[in-house]
Amino acid sequence: MKLLRYGPAGQEKPGMLDASGTIRDLSGVIDDLKGAALSPAGLAKLAALDPAALPAVPADVRLGPPVTGLTNFVCIGLNYADHAAETGAAIPKEPIVFLKSLGALCGPNDDVIIPEGSVKTDWEVELAVIIGTKAKNVPEEQAMDHVAGYAVCNDVSEREWQIERGGTWDKGKGCDTFGPLGPWLVTKDEIADPQDLPMWLELDGKRMQDGSTRTMIFGVRHLVSYVSRFITLHPGDVISTGTPPGVGLGQKPPFFLKPGQQMRLSIQGLGEQVQRTVAAG
Repeated sequence: MKLLRYGPAGQEKPGMLDASGTIRDLSGVIDDLKGAALSPAGLAKLAALDPAALPAVPADVRLGPPVTGLTNFVCIGLNYADHAAETGAAIPKEPIVFLKSLGALCGPNDDVIIPEGSVKTDWEVELAVIIGTKAKNVPEEQAMDHVAGYAVCNDVSEREWQIERGGTWDKGKGCDTFGPLGPWLVTKDEIADPQDLPMWLELDGKRMQDGSTRTMIFGVRHLVSYVSRFITLHPGDVISTGTPPGVGLGQKPPFFLKPGQQMRLSIQGLGEQVQRTVAAG
């Protein structure tokens, strides 16, 4: 299934995408895509529905983040061997874990705001893992039992603030609109192998990132288990799993986002995002 949330920011309703690409309204079935709706039983209930019996939604509607009610927006740094190489960083011995502010979360096609004073705002296409049931100290062999599905994430990052302003990553990662997620949550049964997904990002029509989850250092199963040792994961929580090479920081010379540009990004089977960059105002 492809599950989504649509409507004005802060007023989204739950929906699903049917086989023809039509959005169907789920608000008569569930309150929202959160909590128990993301559990195996909740997803089975939605999978049993006849989409044709649900109200159709106009195609031009705004899409919001595909989940709500999350507690943690977790990210993994330097998790692609080829991306670590382009930045000159050593291969991590353990996953590098940091948190994005929940205020960074936004819809897949919402404008990305370049913060006031920013000179190094950057792009990162990433596979996001969405948690379906509470996970705490989960053994690796049970990790996938806690996964509801996957989505595309753009881990927008301000590199000066991340790297040069005191040594903590969070302040360069958590700005408003720095976490576009979606367009939909694709349930895990539709993705045969999350470690074999082509992914790309274009800036103003030029292909900047062209990679694959095959080059992940730590795979999805390991990451869910690892993070759950330190942070209790709840339904709707997101783990954004790192990015392949081609970010602005890795260019020679480096260059970064400016207002008026367009990012377009996708992961095979998970849909596509398009964002316009705008100045803070």
